[in-house]
Amino acid sequence: MAASLSAQARPVSLRTVRRLALARQRLCGPPPSPDASGIMETVRDLGCLQIDPTNVVARTQYLVLFSRLGPFQTVELDRLAYVERRLFEYWAHQASLVLSEDYPIHSWYMRTAGFGKSLWDQSVERWLTANKELRLHILSELGARGPLLAREIEDRTQLTWDSTGWSAGRNVSRMLDFLSVKGEALVSRRTGGRKLWDLGERCLPEDLPSELLGEGEMVRAAAQKALRALGVARESHIRQHFTRGRYPNLRAALAGLASEGTILPVELTDDPSSRPGQWWLHSEDLDLLERLEGGQWEPRATLLSPFDNLICDRARTELLFGFHFRIEIYVPKAKRLYGYFSMPILIGERLIGRLDPVLDRKTGRLTINSVHVERDVRVTKTGGRAVARAVEQLASFIGARAIEYRNVPVQWKGILA
Repeated sequence: MAASLSAQARPVSLRTVRRLALARQRLCGPPPSPDASGIMETVRDLGCLQIDPTNVVARTQYLVLFSRLGPFQTVELDRLAYVERRLFEYWAHQASLVLSEDYPIHSWYMRTAGFGKSLWDQSVERWLTANKELRLHILSELGARGPLLAREIEDRTQLTWDSTGWSAGRNVSRMLDFLSVKGEALVSRRTGGRKLWDLGERCLPEDLPSELLGEGEMVRAAAQKALRALGVARESHIRQHFTRGRYPNLRAALAGLASEGTILPVELTDDPSSRPGQWWLHSEDLDLLERLEGGQWEPRATLLSPFDNLICDRARTELLFGFHFRIEIYVPKAKRLYGYFSMPILIGERLIGRLDPVLDRKTGRLTINSVHVERDVRVTKTGGRAVARAVEQLASFIGARAIEYRNVPVQWKGILA
């Protein structure tokens, strides 16, 4: 029977919502196989893997998979992205690796992306107009000599890119960024974290889906991927996930999906007034939700990248998990509360704390500068052993030969050592 906006919402507990989110994020139950098949299976469920240059212990696209697969060969992910082209770099909820099979969703933005009427948008449009020669020159160079680093392309700028940030004067890099939005130039591969650019069509597989989605079709497809990755979500959560900020007329799309019975309304039974609004569940996840309610739950303990998909929406993380999390990379050292690269600790259905790791690649030592536990979490020996195992697994993954702990809870000093 088709659901609708007026259909009675199915009651669901906060604990089940948390467990469903973890199940859909592949953070509970048996882990996927640590090979190409498991990587693709995981990325399909997540939708994207964020890319960030920070490399304190490992790059975040690897850490996100490690949290789900355990130790795996990172070259497998690189091969899938930069050799087989089953993944490619594009803008999702941030700069990310996305699925080539999802190209119709992303190509809608490539075809329609433009600039609005804000002062910043107008300044970008003026800069692009003034630098048409630079755009054509970059595309010509890539066509003849690509893949290339940005620094290998002559800067033929007419109007310099003006910014108070890191991009000031980096004219070729900025033009490449704008070309990538349109799919005209994409990252072909990376070396030492540096991007090698090429023409967009060379960075995509030959069997790329050619379907052209209209706006409504794109929103329906993207919204369903986001909802399934989240488990249970409000409209605002969907807007912040997967193709962040690219959901025009989302409410109408959700209403259409609900009228067809594709998505179902649910209501959180734990103090609904503290979590108001319309919550949705994808109909394909109803069986999974019922299994979780029936006790089919296999918890895991692991560490999460600060950029992990589970916590990329900070407001949702606090709403569902009661976990206030902010990345402190850009916070002055004296003002940091938890550390430069603080990694949340997941045990079962709770984010019980965070730790601050750093890897010395010369000595092979993984130093845990601090371990913080949430105030409402009981510090037990069982929890301490779970944290120790998770850190040991991280050390194995990144090739650390020794682990050193500093500033740990007193109850865990005999365990975290």
